[in-house]
Amino acid sequence: MATVASSDSPISPSNTRVGWIGTGVMGRSMCTHLLKAGYALTVFNRTLSKAQPLVDLGAHLADSPSAVASKSDVVFSIVGYPSDVRSVLLDPTTGALSGLRPGGILVDMTTSEPSLAVEISSAAESKSCSAVDAPVTGGDVGAKNGTLAILAGGDENTVRKLTPLFSLLGKVNYMGGAGKGQFAKLANQTIIASTMVGLVEGMIFAHKSGLDVGLFLDAIKVGAAGSKSLDLYGGRILKRDLEPGFYVNHFVKDLGICLKECQKMGLALPGLALAQQLYLSLKAHGEGNLGTQALIVAVERLNNVSLEYAPAK
Repeated sequence: MATVASSDSPISPSNTRVGWIGTGVMGRSMCTHLLKAGYALTVFNRTLSKAQPLVDLGAHLADSPSAVASKSDVVFSIVGYPSDVRSVLLDPTTGALSGLRPGGILVDMTTSEPSLAVEISSAAESKSCSAVDAPVTGGDVGAKNGTLAILAGGDENTVRKLTPLFSLLGKVNYMGGAGKGQFAKLANQTIIASTMVGLVEGMIFAHKSGLDVGLFLDAIKVGAAGSKSLDLYGGRILKRDLEPGFYVNHFVKDLGICLKECQKMGLALPGLALAQQLYLSLKAHGEGNLGTQALIVAVERLNNVSLEYAPAK
């Protein structure tokens, strides 16, 4: 089978084999969309049990990222940390690039360092392959519903070529050259961080003042204080549902990368720094595997308050 990059035919299940590295909270749902669309899919995950539901749906299981790439024309990755990205894509023995044929495409959807995205792109080019950095926003709900915002950096023609695959996962937005997808995602995380601080502080204030917090959130969600964070997490916080759509540990990582980039650019973003410290406090308390809505716990601790929701009678 000719690789998609060497063919003028649009990507489709009949001419494109897809590989996927990382089948956690986000990856599993995203892979499901590709399988349902009829794509031949080969997957790898360090924890094999996390890949089993996809194998049950017809995916093939590989024993390394390199083995995934050897059976694929396009290889997606969505893992935890930049060190994981480097390992699964660039390791000279087991990394995906070592197994990818000329003309193949790497698509990293992890939130990672822009400089690493540039490095991956350069390494791919040296092997006559392509690489796109395409982190996503929309959380577990967006992954399940296929409504993610995909922030893509790299060669514009390659991103356009990938549209049939991206459209199964959400809406692709071209941000510029290699690394620009990562910069866009970091800016996105900066906005989310301060929005989450505002949301939980407003909820604590409402609770302390004697308001029914549920009624309060319903009242403000259509006004200027409304936000996606309120829609996604307000109800979860009230129900004390702190299960991860996105892990605190990974958000701490993202915000740390943001702050590192700020230092390089000489930028002072105090809201970002405050949010990172609050999330770091959750990690210090052993709460890093909770969802980002667990920020409520950090602010409760600061104020010796517990937001236990009881609906008004």
